Amino acid sequence: MPKKEKIGQIISAKMDHTLVVQIQEYKPHPKYKKIIGTTKKYKAHYENLECAVGDEVKLIENRPLSKTKLWKAVEITKKAT
Repeated sequence: MPKKEKIGQIISAKMDHTLVVQIQEYKPHPKYKKIIGTTKKYKAHYENLECAVGDEVKLIENRPLSKTKLWKAVEITKKAT
């Protein structure tokens, strides 16, 4: 089974080897079909990436590294200006 991938924006990089990434998704309402935007925060592990708040990163699914850390940051797709 392929690993899931997500792209999101870093909102916190204060913890050791951990990023908090916010991912925005748009889905239609089941009954009314209006597009609704939702945001969700994920904790992701990173080793040697030079990340800063505002950067856009690519996450892949990983084995559980802690209670809430299930994702791994692979690359920076867009640097913050």
